[in-house]
Amino acid sequence: PPQVQPFLPQWLAQPKLVKKRIKDNLVPVGDVPGVHPWLSKKLKMNGIESFFPVQAEVIPAILQSASNGYLLGQGGYRPKDICVSAPTGSGKTLAFVIPIVQVLRDRVVCQVRALVVLPTKELAQQVSKVFNIYTDGTSLKVVLITGQKAFAKEQEMLVQKRVTGYCSLADIIVATPGRLTDHISQTPGFSLAQLRFLVIDEADRMIDDMHQNCLNQIVKAAFQTGNDSSSNMLFKRTKPGPLTAASSCSPQIPLQKLLFSATLTQDPEKLQQLDLFQPRLFTSVYSEQKALGDGPETEQDSNSKYTLPEELSQHYVPCDLNSKPLILLHFMLRMKFTRVLCFTNSREASHRLFLLVQAFGGVPVAEFSSRLSPSERQRTMKEFEQGKIQLLISTDATARGIDVREVNYVINYDAPQYIRTYVHRVGRTARAGKVGVAFSLVLRIQERRFLRMLGDAGIQDIKRQTVKGNSLKPLVQQYEEALCKLERAVK
Repeated sequence: PPQVQPFLPQWLAQPKLVKKRIKDNLVPVGDVPGVHPWLSKKLKMNGIESFFPVQAEVIPAILQSASNGYLLGQGGYRPKDICVSAPTGSGKTLAFVIPIVQVLRDRVVCQVRALVVLPTKELAQQVSKVFNIYTDGTSLKVVLITGQKAFAKEQEMLVQKRVTGYCSLADIIVATPGRLTDHISQTPGFSLAQLRFLVIDEADRMIDDMHQNCLNQIVKAAFQTGNDSSSNMLFKRTKPGPLTAASSCSPQIPLQKLLFSATLTQDPEKLQQLDLFQPRLFTSVYSEQKALGDGPETEQDSNSKYTLPEELSQHYVPCDLNSKPLILLHFMLRMKFTRVLCFTNSREASHRLFLLVQAFGGVPVAEFSSRLSPSERQRTMKEFEQGKIQLLISTDATARGIDVREVNYVINYDAPQYIRTYVHRVGRTARAGKVGVAFSLVLRIQERRFLRMLGDAGIQDIKRQTVKGNSLKPLVQQYEEALCKLERAVK
């Protein structure tokens, strides 16, 4: 049957294409319009003479949307939201740090005007470091909130109680979702009513599963008009709607969303959830084929799009939801798999699976998740590499870019949604010329889509493997006992 093309809104169908090849397309800092000489000097001091393509496109776009100062959009209009899809390492952080610092530099009163939300503590720390470099020498205050410090400590960094009411101690907040929502709901005087920039980094993962709620809470907090006497009602904000005389007489601080991600272009429905305003998409993640027409040379290019390690053998197991945990236990206990890195699609799934395997017993297991402190993560890693732990359960968030030595097997407990995730996960084994095996547990309803995704990327050599119900039977009784144990523990 002919493939149904999903209907793409125009901004997704016709994005601004950003050149992919970074090295050939550097733009000298002086050639990017609107960047303040004071920031150019700072960039030079930090060894940055030219911008990457993404930065050269996105920085002027954000600056322009604030060309009349941050209180008003350009020409009195509300600035458009901006989405940027570019691979890791293409310079996304500076693309928002530079314009935000420049726009907020002239502010008089300290208020939370920029908020950057990232999925992991490590990423948040990296981003706040960059902000600190470029706000140095200004009066702007950057505060990092990731739960590394005690909650009360963080509260003291955010607000101060004075006779006249609360005042903000932060202009720019860099945060992870969990801790941020805690402050929105529990920290007196913490206000996002003056928020001008909301940056969501790694947006695809932030929209997935758990954090959607966090994003809703931020937007709700930004449009809340408290009965707080100190917030001057002149700048009260209304959710964008039709222009009326009333809505145009009081100046409103526009809230602009800036989304950055390595894989934003895949899924328009997801982006719709974010309630974007006339968004513009900048992307360097596009197939040359679509962009250039099908030339003969682009054909083989798409086949060799992803290179997987030579020594990797790939399998998938069609199964149903209930048998997934049993298949994993079967691999560990019956087939005696060792040094297994197992991926789930969310932190909750990862934690639950860990508790379940632990309750079942007989498998040295650990979870590797953003719940752990960096030192705990290092210890877990070490124990895995020494073979004390045979099964390490993780989310993509935690495994992004880490080099786990000595992985014999990668198991996709949840089938990945994107080919990039698949390649990223299975590439954790068979590193540096060693042999490795990858198993994906694929629900029967996902099977066709999964195989098509691999086929489209030119990955053909994946073998279908079935695990017979009979070989799982002996595990069932003990598994059900483990489930009961787990339910009790959860209660």
